[in-house]
Amino acid sequence: MFQPAITGSGVFTPDQVITNDELVESFNAYADKMNAQNADAIAAGDMDPIPHSSSEFIFKASGIEQRHVLDKTGVLNPDVMHPQLRQRSDDEPGVMTEMAVDACIKALTQAGLEGTDIDLVICAASNMERAYPAVAIEIQQELGAQGFAFDMNVACSSATFGIQAAADMVRSGSVRRAIVVNPEICSGHLEWRDRDCHFIFGDVATATVIERSEDAKGDYFEIISTRCATKFSNNIRNNLGFLRRSRPDGVEDRRDMQFMQNGRKVFKEVVPMVSAHMLSHLEAEGVSDVRRLWLHQANKSMNDFIGKKVMGRTPETGEQPNILQDYANTSSAGSIIAFSKFSDDFQPGEYGMICSFGAGYSVGSVLVRRH
Repeated sequence: MFQPAITGSGVFTPDQVITNDELVESFNAYADKMNAQNADAIAAGDMDPIPHSSSEFIFKASGIEQRHVLDKTGVLNPDVMHPQLRQRSDDEPGVMTEMAVDACIKALTQAGLEGTDIDLVICAASNMERAYPAVAIEIQQELGAQGFAFDMNVACSSATFGIQAAADMVRSGSVRRAIVVNPEICSGHLEWRDRDCHFIFGDVATATVIERSEDAKGDYFEIISTRCATKFSNNIRNNLGFLRRSRPDGVEDRRDMQFMQNGRKVFKEVVPMVSAHMLSHLEAEGVSDVRRLWLHQANKSMNDFIGKKVMGRTPETGEQPNILQDYANTSSAGSIIAFSKFSDDFQPGEYGMICSFGAGYSVGSVLVRRH
């Protein structure tokens, strides 16, 4: 058995940014247009008018101030309200592969490795741009990686579930070096026309190198243990799938083909589930002194509750870093962005925990110690 370790991480951040003010201006223009088109039905009481959004509402509900996206022009066009990405030929690398490779190269550079050193690629994300061939295999080819590759989807928990799978294979000796990459094009499955959620997501890609600690070329984080759990819930759902055209109204512009959630139920049910999961994981390992929690970045209030429960007190500055004010919710990538940006100051022997959670419900935690 070998000791798995995280030796590098990387983040690809799109150049384009949408501020809350820009998003609100676009959404309110859309709302005004739709309300005008349906004025008679609204006056008759047959439908409700679409209310305006506001920057104050967005920040209070989420703590988000801006988000990075691959295309802001389409999103901010009241007549489009979704990203418009260039159609690529089958002979070109896909957009997910392109952003994934950027994050992978940064992670590999930090680890002192080349793509050819990798013998496992796991592409773990909420949505894949196609069913097959696996995006992970395309990433493997672009990196020049060896071995094998596969896709994984556990929604917002995909990164930690991917890290567990990679760490287990490194530990058993079936692979020597792995990279878990999380290209999240959340702007593609967000319903930008829904006031209750139009501000939630952004785009990004993260990557994490996992290898035997004995092979590490510099400082690293020993993966002490991982723990994953799932419990079925419909409170976060997306009904888009390959059977869509087999149903009478399957190709229509249906609301359930995009991201949907019952936010209040999610908050009420996920917070205690995640807190109990993390506390149980730490107790099982006999660890009581954790310097930092790198949590999934979905909602600031949610993270504040979880951090306070796990720490047994209000976390001090730096103990539970948030990045969603700048990135918004980036699904599986959020906890890895936080880890990548807020881990360099760790001293040898200090513990930290990466934890992501979301649709499923699912929750995954990774306990690490600095070396």
